[in-house]
Amino acid sequence: MNQSSYSTHDMSDIAPYIQTTAPFLLETRNLKAGYLGREVVTGANISVKPGEVVALLGPNGAGKTTTLLTIAGQLAPVDGIVMLSNVPTFTPMYQRVRSGVGLVTEDRLIFTKMSARDNLRIGGGDVDRALELFPSLEARLDVRGGMLSGGEQQMIALARALSRDPKLLLADELSLGLAPLVVDRLLSAVRTAAREQGIGALIVEQHARQALKYSDRMYLMSRGRIQMEMSSAEALTRLDEIEDAYLAGTAESEEDHIERRRRKDVRKAWGRQRVRERELRRLTGSQVSRRRTGEDDEILDDEQVRREWQMRIRRGRKY
Repeated sequence: MNQSSYSTHDMSDIAPYIQTTAPFLLETRNLKAGYLGREVVTGANISVKPGEVVALLGPNGAGKTTTLLTIAGQLAPVDGIVMLSNVPTFTPMYQRVRSGVGLVTEDRLIFTKMSARDNLRIGGGDVDRALELFPSLEARLDVRGGMLSGGEQQMIALARALSRDPKLLLADELSLGLAPLVVDRLLSAVRTAAREQGIGALIVEQHARQALKYSDRMYLMSRGRIQMEMSSAEALTRLDEIEDAYLAGTAESEEDHIERRRRKDVRKAWGRQRVRERELRRLTGSQVSRRRTGEDDEILDDEQVRREWQMRIRRGRKY
């Protein structure tokens, strides 16, 4: 077929058959994440395209923050791959931030003794760009970070990340402890950056309705697994069903999950040890160990009490 024959066909006729493969800014493949080699998140497949805002929803303890920190590079994956711009990455967090990943944690990372202006400048943030996103911060630039309200601190954290022109934004609980009006301003800024700058964003949220209002797609995570994926528009129509099935109540916390798995592993190890001791006693006719079976549970209970006491001290409550 010569080239002139192509002109006889309307491009609209063949458009449905043309495949366009836009690269993902972020893609995880069978990601398993956790702490000390123990899985908290199992088989998470998440993708984010340029100009797309994706919400990761789920109850407390579902593994959302663990997933985000693994994507950011703070935690090493137990298994699976994190791909940035279609390239598998194994670099630490600071290198991912330098290569175009913006991170906003739930801790906000504000230096309380530095002014708001200096907080914005840290890490190469642009003050003028930050004020374009949140004009109300202009009157607070010379105020120390510790004297700012929670909403203003979150604005500074988000503006600092967005003013660096990242390719991918990772945000954890932007709405934590803030009024709905402030949350709308924060999520609206993320939506505007995605639309105007082509930034891809993965936002972790508990407030499903507000997150779905400003996102394109959503993933629903429960007990460390992705249970559902759909467009935000469809999720809004099924929000009552989703809340009743997955978002009501609290999932098992990550620390409790790790502790339960550890206790289970210890019981298995001691069970195998008892089998070996009985076999040696049968073969030699002598008592190998005088440890009672009940001592296993006693030791585990003592460890649990010690762990709870350490957590109280860490939180500043001794009694």
